[in-house]
Amino acid sequence: MSSFEKREEGFEKKFAHDEELQFKANARCNKLVGLWAAAKLGLTGAGAEAFAKEVVLSDFEEGGDRDVFKKIRKSFDDKKVAVTDLEIRSAMDELLKEATAQIKASG
Repeated sequence: MSSFEKREEGFEKKFAHDEELQFKANARCNKLVGLWAAAKLGLTGAGAEAFAKEVVLSDFEEGGDRDVFKKIRKSFDDKKVAVTDLEIRSAMDELLKEATAQIKASG
């Protein structure tokens, strides 16, 4: 195997590893966002966990995080919880940073 092929293989492995870490960070972020929103909705215990799971599953409906945002926005609107779009987006951004740090720290 030439050095070019070795380098190419190394880049491919790094790309695959980075994509896996990003997927894990997004899934963890969605759970954290779901738990944050559940608290705002007054959900605790199993109810909060179930809502967080719904948020995680909603991420598979569209590309990006629009589907997660829409799920939370609708839940807040349905229950008349006064949280702005900016507050939701800010929580999503902060929790993605937290989730990414957790994933990197775990290996």
